[in-house]
Amino acid sequence: MGFGLLASKALRPTSRLLLSSQNPTIFLRTIVSKPQLCNPEASAAQPAQPPPVDLPPRSPLAGARVHFANPDDAIEVFVDGYPVKIPKGMTVLQACEVAGVDIPRFCYHSRLSIAGNCRMCLVEVEKSPKPVASCAMPALPGMKIKTDTPVAKKAREGVMEFLLMNHPLDCPICDQGGECDLQDQSMAFGSDRGRFTEVKRSVVDKNLGPLVKTVMTRCIQCTRCVRFATEVAGVQDLGMLGRGSGEEIGTYVEKLLTSELSGNVIDICPVGALTSKPFAFKARNWELKGTETIDVTDAVGSNIRIDSRGPEVMRIVPRLNEDINEEWISDKTRFCYDGLKRQRLNDPMIRGPDGRFKAVNWRDALSVIADIAHQVKPEEIVGVAGKLSDAESMIALKDFLNRMGSNDVWGEGIGVNTNADFRSGYIMNTSIAGLEKADVFLLVGTQPRVEAAMVNARIRKTVRSNQAKVGYIGPATDFNYDHKHLGTDPQTLVEIAEGRHPFFKTLSDAKNPVIIVGAGVFERKDQDAIFAAVETIAQKANVVRPDWNGLNVLLLHAAQAAALDLGLVPQSEKSLESAKFVYLMGADDVNLDKIPDDAFVVYQGHHGDKSVYRANVILPTAAFSEKEGTYQNTEGCTQQTLPAVPTVGDSRDDWKIIRALSEVAGVRLPYDTIGAVRARIRNVAPNLVNVDEREPATLPSSLRPSFTQKVDTTPFGTVIENFYMTDAITRASKIMAQCSATLLKK
Repeated sequence: MGFGLLASKALRPTSRLLLSSQNPTIFLRTIVSKPQLCNPEASAAQPAQPPPVDLPPRSPLAGARVHFANPDDAIEVFVDGYPVKIPKGMTVLQACEVAGVDIPRFCYHSRLSIAGNCRMCLVEVEKSPKPVASCAMPALPGMKIKTDTPVAKKAREGVMEFLLMNHPLDCPICDQGGECDLQDQSMAFGSDRGRFTEVKRSVVDKNLGPLVKTVMTRCIQCTRCVRFATEVAGVQDLGMLGRGSGEEIGTYVEKLLTSELSGNVIDICPVGALTSKPFAFKARNWELKGTETIDVTDAVGSNIRIDSRGPEVMRIVPRLNEDINEEWISDKTRFCYDGLKRQRLNDPMIRGPDGRFKAVNWRDALSVIADIAHQVKPEEIVGVAGKLSDAESMIALKDFLNRMGSNDVWGEGIGVNTNADFRSGYIMNTSIAGLEKADVFLLVGTQPRVEAAMVNARIRKTVRSNQAKVGYIGPATDFNYDHKHLGTDPQTLVEIAEGRHPFFKTLSDAKNPVIIVGAGVFERKDQDAIFAAVETIAQKANVVRPDWNGLNVLLLHAAQAAALDLGLVPQSEKSLESAKFVYLMGADDVNLDKIPDDAFVVYQGHHGDKSVYRANVILPTAAFSEKEGTYQNTEGCTQQTLPAVPTVGDSRDDWKIIRALSEVAGVRLPYDTIGAVRARIRNVAPNLVNVDEREPATLPSSLRPSFTQKVDTTPFGTVIENFYMTDAITRASKIMAQCSATLLKK
């Protein structure tokens, strides 16, 4: 319409020109709008044209898939004349997506409840007197939906005009610029002008904490953030206040957003009202290079995209993976990136006689380590792999120390005598997505909200949708769903195993019961007795069946599953106390007091964290954002990180350092490329080579030998004290320190 008006002004001569006799050959051309646009109601009343016979096939929008649970429930609707088969209960908007038609929307989100309050998704439905909000209207058999008619277009233009009435002209200084739904949809579906000349309203900004920046004048009241906080995050922090033009989103009382998933409101906000506070005014999205990789701050392996500019990581955002993290990530995953450029180790260093570190070249550092390693007895050599280690570096460390004559190589968080023979005894057999089918949960010594926030989000989703019951054994903690606290020590577990506890009946009556054991149990002395009690419950309550395996272990660290697959289990409790040569590969949470004063300690890692203070030699390595590495998550799905930015200083990949050291030490490892290392991994644990595939455990953990040892009366402890600081990267992060100080008051 706007273009037509401009064109008519340009081509229509003035009255003076028309009257002039000097211009006898001027043509008068006016561009008028269609009669349908002038009178959309009349055009709606006209009979619809029958669809053409041969219609080209349309592909669903954004890879939308339709699953028919029951083929008899399929109904047929017509979208712009195209017949589409959809299951009963789908909305008109979803039917349009299946037909490949993009309907504009602001308030609708596929993972949140339907609000229907932005009215941007209006479409025309035959025999309906007015345009209908497609997000809230269920599709009915034979329904004829029209998305491109003058009525629908005029309705959308009117809605967009109202939305922009009070929206500030902030686009040049708004962090959402370039990835803003309001920008895109006003271009595609809006008018070319607005008729409102009144003063725009303004709203006071809210303080939601150190992570989310608010400019509430930009808010269009879509309520996505309110629904996310209430439904997914499980915190009643945000709500709608006021009425009419005084309506605004805010916290009911002055408080901060306390959820561990609060950063996701940045992604779902369709405008620039909620943006990332650490990323504010740092970069535009078209300046950034995106690298698809995975997160290593916990054992879930959330799929992420690292956005970088030059050598610097600018931000981390989630990627869609329905089986693992859906489209959410935890705040720790999203905001720990500034730790990647603080406290980094740049050069190999050797501690001198005066106790100070001196930077040296790689040849000198490796030759010193090789000389000392040959001076100690093989049984006095110990290697510890840290919680962020990839599978390639762990197999290289194990092979190197084996060739030096030592078999004492273990991973952080894995206790003595941990049974690594049966994969079903240390992975999540149900799978993360499979938790949605459960109807009863028994959580043993685990607090999923801080240990694995995305697994906790799945449990909450199941509790909301299936009314699943949750029983919890462990220290008192804060869950964001209804649960029953059964006890604090393993004795409660024994009572359930013997059938004396009332929760045993709840488990037995359940259709798909799930038991989740926390990985903190691996570091207890009575871990075998606890697992024996859990096995007993699983057998009696029918938790493990041919069609269902509800027996799970929730791991803590990114390296834990791969370490257990590769057999990195400590040989004895006293291995550190008797060691004379200790190789710490990114291991910062080892009890350094156990290491003898005369022991030679090598620290290979990317941050100057706790273990650096005890090290004799420091070898700098690449962080997960700078290397290609294989990780396995808690459900047994193998994934790989990809390098997003160049390495810092003179650092190298972990496995390359160990390969070079083996040559200097005279016990050369037989691989020179990452492909050769993975071929070696294939011999030990073939499942670690099948990337992006979840390999289920083949043998049930019930085949383990039975134990008669009694459980300890010591209560289950809290494994993670501070959610925001769990490893070298997060401890170096300034943003995580702010979160810890303001949200946890630590």
